[in-house]
Amino acid sequence: MKKLSILFIALSLLISCKTDKKTAEIISKKTPIVTQEMMETAIIYEANIRQYSPEGSFTEFTKDIPVLKELGVKIIWLMPVHPISMTKRKATGDTFVSDIKDPEERKKYLGSYYAVSDYRGVSSDYGTKDDLRDLIKTAHENEMLVILDWVPNHTGWDHSWIKEHPEFYTKNAKGEITEPLNEDGTPVGWQDVADLDYSNEGLRKAMIADLQYWLKDENIDGFRCDVAGSLPIEFWQEAVPQLRDTKDIFMLAEAWEPELLKGTNLFDMCYGWESHFLMVDIAKGKKSVKDWDQYMVKMDTFYEKDDIIMNFTVNHDENSWKGTVKESFGDADEVMAVLSYVTPGMPLIYSGQEYDLNHKLKFFEKDSIPKTKGKYFDLYSKLQSLKVKNAALNGGKDAASCQRIKTSDDEHILAFTREKNGKQISFIANLSDKSTTFTIDYEATVKNFFTGKNETYKKGQEINLTPWSYLLLEN
Repeated sequence: MKKLSILFIALSLLISCKTDKKTAEIISKKTPIVTQEMMETAIIYEANIRQYSPEGSFTEFTKDIPVLKELGVKIIWLMPVHPISMTKRKATGDTFVSDIKDPEERKKYLGSYYAVSDYRGVSSDYGTKDDLRDLIKTAHENEMLVILDWVPNHTGWDHSWIKEHPEFYTKNAKGEITEPLNEDGTPVGWQDVADLDYSNEGLRKAMIADLQYWLKDENIDGFRCDVAGSLPIEFWQEAVPQLRDTKDIFMLAEAWEPELLKGTNLFDMCYGWESHFLMVDIAKGKKSVKDWDQYMVKMDTFYEKDDIIMNFTVNHDENSWKGTVKESFGDADEVMAVLSYVTPGMPLIYSGQEYDLNHKLKFFEKDSIPKTKGKYFDLYSKLQSLKVKNAALNGGKDAASCQRIKTSDDEHILAFTREKNGKQISFIANLSDKSTTFTIDYEATVKNFFTGKNETYKKGQEINLTPWSYLLLEN
């Protein structure tokens, strides 16, 4: 009997080893590797699973992954998929769900995605973990990475750490766990979450272990880290190298601080907040192209050459709290969308943007995006084809150069050429609400990308552009 038991154990180990080897082979074949080439041509898509479909499920989103491939998406960023805290769950404004007496009314409010109660779980509102695994598998089969929105700064109030590890949290003078506070001690306004204290070594180890779970057990390809600049840089210097030792990953910081991208072992990409707000101000007539020129000069000195900036006209915060693309940009919406693709960096598409989303998605309640292809689906499809085939739009760690073209009206006309490996793209745009006639220091015979016609330009030649119109020229 003892010999049979040993034989059974040996056979079990052999089968297990073969299964593990087979699984590893499948993963290696199906998981797209985070490569230099991928980053140069990538477009990132922010997926709001709750609002993406009437069902608000992983399964419904997974069905559309091949559609995203038509838009050149290489990275899918999933907004937080974790269970949301019931304790202090936000309803609207400063109201909690618990403040609402009507039980039917309470059901409407689903809380903030960013009040996480379990870093290793998934919200049943979206489906099961198997549904999420199918989403990841489908994305990998379509040569896309999947990164999770990670919320390391705080947890929901019913996270198990509140009771099991109160030492992980920030305390007030009375020894009570607090919500996130400003530097002067006043509340940030996020009453539905509890602030984490990164001076605690145990917290740092636990957070890294939870991050590693998604890389090792669920084959996730990286993370978008919420309010990354609010954490001590020392944590990221400790955590990110360990994550990169596990597998090739892509790391996005919701931050602007250049120190978060220093070297090769921290974040790959940060937010282009400054360029976004600058585009909004130009569209509203508050700033001009001269301000954009100053911004571009600053970028050359502020960031290192291999730092990637995420360019966007909208994201979940801007849409839900500030307004729609049309409200932000008015008639400048299209030219700013094109600028987000052709300026150095990686463009972002937020859920619904490809379908001309023109309403503010509810943040704490169920909502849904449109699904009819229109102006923007066509525009993004064309732009992605250019970005993939033309190295002059490379925007990764070896981005194409960007050279300003002088015009006779540099206050209203933005003109620049990007170039790499003998490929060249020129962008000339009237970033004002008035028709403008100007001359340009530019000489070339090129193809107009949108009309397909060849055009010849000579130095000193007069060009007229109507308000918010633009040219995209291929050499």
